[in-house]
Amino acid sequence: MPQDKKQKKGAPAWMVTYSDLMTLLLVFFVLLYSFSSLDVLKFKAFVVSFQGAGILNNGPSPMENVDDNKDQTKVINEQMGQVSDNAKLMEVYTVIEAFLENNGLEASISVKYEERGVALTIKEKVLFDSGKADLKSGAKDMLAQLGDLFAKIPNQISVEGHTDDRPINTVEFPSNWELSAARSARVVRFFTREHHLDPKRMVAVGYGEYRPVVSNKTVEGRATNRRVVIVINSQNLQ
Repeated sequence: MPQDKKQKKGAPAWMVTYSDLMTLLLVFFVLLYSFSSLDVLKFKAFVVSFQGAGILNNGPSPMENVDDNKDQTKVINEQMGQVSDNAKLMEVYTVIEAFLENNGLEASISVKYEERGVALTIKEKVLFDSGKADLKSGAKDMLAQLGDLFAKIPNQISVEGHTDDRPINTVEFPSNWELSAARSARVVRFFTREHHLDPKRMVAVGYGEYRPVVSNKTVEGRATNRRVVIVINSQNLQ
């Protein structure tokens, strides 16, 4: 008998594909059943563990040890709330990033997603003259655009003033503490007076020269450290 006829014996070729399909369907329905009877508390713990809130990140317990007692339920629900807040904060970051690009502000303002919130960094020369705390006219136009955006975001907003390490000693500003605090206060006052943002949402902070992001040994470094940072805080979401 020819060799090619021997190879045709047995089940037809389509049967292999059909068998694979039946196996996949069986696995699918088994998974559906297992999900339908999944313990809700353990599922929450599972989700939280992927967000860095499990035992590997100083969480309350390993996922397999989670039970139904009220204390652990409360902890897991709080952690799930943090996951939700982080998602909202990432949405805020995306909105702000698109806003800066659409309004041509990305050259003047940089935005960064941080654990504390969304931080917008504005260089000193954009807002103030050297050694001064009076907003430039162009700065007011730019802040006005931000004010319209912040009115739509319910988060608490902190405004931080930063300087370089060069000393200042004037009647108005005896040190960099006063200069940085005055600058942040001017920005806050602009938002609350010109755009009627709720003052209870606003915080003005002056850090002086003590939180540099780069070395102050070069002209470029000092220019980078002279900045105002507007932080849309991760807390107090509505």
